[in-house]
Amino acid sequence: MAKETEERERVVLGLKGGGGLPLKLSTADRTRLFDSLEKGDWIDLDDEDGPVRVNCSQVVYVRSESEEHRVGFGLG
Repeated sequence: MAKETEERERVVLGLKGGGGLPLKLSTADRTRLFDSLEKGDWIDLDDEDGPVRVNCSQVVYVRSESEEHRVGFGLG
């Protein structure tokens, strides 16, 4: 299980058939998830609320909120 003080990133997995699975993952688990998505493997992740097993072949999108939030409409 991850350390209590470890910062987690919010990730939402969109699944075939609809619905989404919101997760809060460590940076290491997020990286492992992205690697597994390319292969379509099963992966065990340590969510903030407990362990989760994901079939990556059933994931149709990933929304990650790890990037810094910015205010405004400009691209620069």
